[in-house]
Amino acid sequence: MVLFILCVKAELDGVETMSLLKSTNLCFSVRNPLSDFETREKVVFNPSETLEQEEGDREPPHHFALKWEGSKKFSTLIILDEEGSKSALKKIKKKGKKGGGGREVDFPRDITSDDSGDYVPVLAMECRGLEPFAFHPLGNEFKVISEGGAVFKEDVDMTKKM
Repeated sequence: MVLFILCVKAELDGVETMSLLKSTNLCFSVRNPLSDFETREKVVFNPSETLEQEEGDREPPHHFALKWEGSKKFSTLIILDEEGSKSALKKIKKKGKKGGGGREVDFPRDITSDDSGDYVPVLAMECRGLEPFAFHPLGNEFKVISEGGAVFKEDVDMTKKM
């Protein structure tokens, strides 16, 4: 099992909090960790729904699965809830490991106005046999609450404007 953390950086002007919705489709590109050329671009799945499994399947419930060419087993991705994220991160910290950037990784949480301009962990994924390497915002993954208390859940544009 390998743990991947999605971190988001945003300039929050007039925003109190921004949080990842747990019941909306997410879009990622994934690759085979054993092969540089095997990728699947822009796969979409819902973190609130697990895939149906065959009876007697020993794999834990998962949110996305695929079988790479020549592989006998499915590669899986599991979106961890708050408890699962804390447990997985505690195991990693216990082993003395840090995040991919060499820094210690925090638990996934909401982004606040104090985090403006900083990377914040918002999602933890347990992956077996695949690596998510790109996140593609669809426009409805985040809930934004303004400093005035207005709530926005649709068409939250995460693209960089120049």
